[in-house]
Amino acid sequence: MKVKVRFFARFRELLGTDIILEPPAGTTFTTLVLEVTRKNREGHDAIFDETGAFREFVILMRNGKRVESADAGSLGVADGDEIAVFPPVAGG
Repeated sequence: MKVKVRFFARFRELLGTDIILEPPAGTTFTTLVLEVTRKNREGHDAIFDETGAFREFVILMRNGKRVESADAGSLGVADGDEIAVFPPVAGG
């Protein structure tokens, strides 16, 4: 199974982009993102709070559809999925 994880804006600066992983069966959305950020403390802390939950402002998507952070821990990933992680969007 191959899954692509993409980070955008500040998260991209910290963690890179277009990371391809081959997670084991049963891997959840949250576990996948935790694995990618595990080796980069600053990137991890930008996305996750001290309890290991996604920060409220983080925008999560799977295959172009929004994923609520409360659902990410039970949402499995599948072969070919594209996971996107965005910081908050602001404009003026």
